[in-house]
Amino acid sequence: MMRFATLLKHPADWMAAQNEETSVVLTSRVRLARNIAHAPFPGWARKKERQAVRESLQGKLESLPGMKDGFSHELSDLDPLQKQVLVERHLISREQAARSEGSGSVVNRKQTLSLMINEEDHLRIQAIRPSLQLKEAYKLAHSVDRKLEGSLEFAVDPKLGYLTACPTNLGTGMRASSMLHLPGLVLSDQIGQVLKGINKLGLAVRGLYGEGTESLGNLYQISNQSTLGESEEAILDRLTKVIGDVARYETQARRRLIVEDPVMVKDRIGRAAGTLTYARIITSKEALNHLSMLRLGADLDIMPGELVEICDRLFMETQPAHLQWSAGKKLQPEARDILRAQMIREHLHSSLPPAIDISGKEN
Repeated sequence: MMRFATLLKHPADWMAAQNEETSVVLTSRVRLARNIAHAPFPGWARKKERQAVRESLQGKLESLPGMKDGFSHELSDLDPLQKQVLVERHLISREQAARSEGSGSVVNRKQTLSLMINEEDHLRIQAIRPSLQLKEAYKLAHSVDRKLEGSLEFAVDPKLGYLTACPTNLGTGMRASSMLHLPGLVLSDQIGQVLKGINKLGLAVRGLYGEGTESLGNLYQISNQSTLGESEEAILDRLTKVIGDVARYETQARRRLIVEDPVMVKDRIGRAAGTLTYARIITSKEALNHLSMLRLGADLDIMPGELVEICDRLFMETQPAHLQWSAGKKLQPEARDILRAQMIREHLHSSLPPAIDISGKEN
């Protein structure tokens, strides 16, 4: 199986798919929650019971098509830093990283499929695709689900559907979400109104790392809240429509801003470029917010287009655990802030020379 260092050596497939479609909607993710019949849920299970479930599942997951040379580990064998790196890569959840023995992770080489053992449920099948491809992500997750049903007995009720540890996941057991970059709506002060409308439609809006996290870098996750009494197809259709509408609002907001207030937009982008080019100490939050403005500049053709991919990689690689893994040791916050600034300067050096001019002729 793949070593941890090999997993991190190359960016995930969905990180390398920069095009017009990923300008606003960066990724789409579908997660299916499943539990083994007649076995206690992980939160109620004893250590031996959790271990037995993990041992029975891990081999089956490793033998699935496409998982042959993937990454497979019991999480208790990983140190806290390694687990946090997996969280920052969205390959495991924050909740699973905090779990005790009996929890495991199986990830394919492309990092498009992540299988979590003994998180809140016995199994969580997660598929991730670039741009607004919720149905494609579902097809990938569903194909795994169907294959496993041939050898596993999942906990299912004829009326309620799939049984889950949390009642909010009852029914389909499906959570679908997309990550959106919405600087135009933020700069034009429309974000509050849009988010309120999304909530009224029964959808959830969360930050970069899901429930209970704040939005950083103008990045927002939009997902379904209900899983009971509605089919997977209906949920995906509704979510795809709403996310498509939000993406159009964001595109329109960007166009209006560049026409109605180009000096303000270029000033914000220019200040971000200046800070990232010259800063010697920068926090994670500040870096994400400035990278968001730089990515907007690239999307608007104010900055070199190659900066989109660079910014997307830096969104992840400048996170605390990734920085420390790169350094090969645990670092105090100030040391991380210094290393983060250095990493950003090095990545931007060739694409964003200090003399670049974005203040002259209107684009």
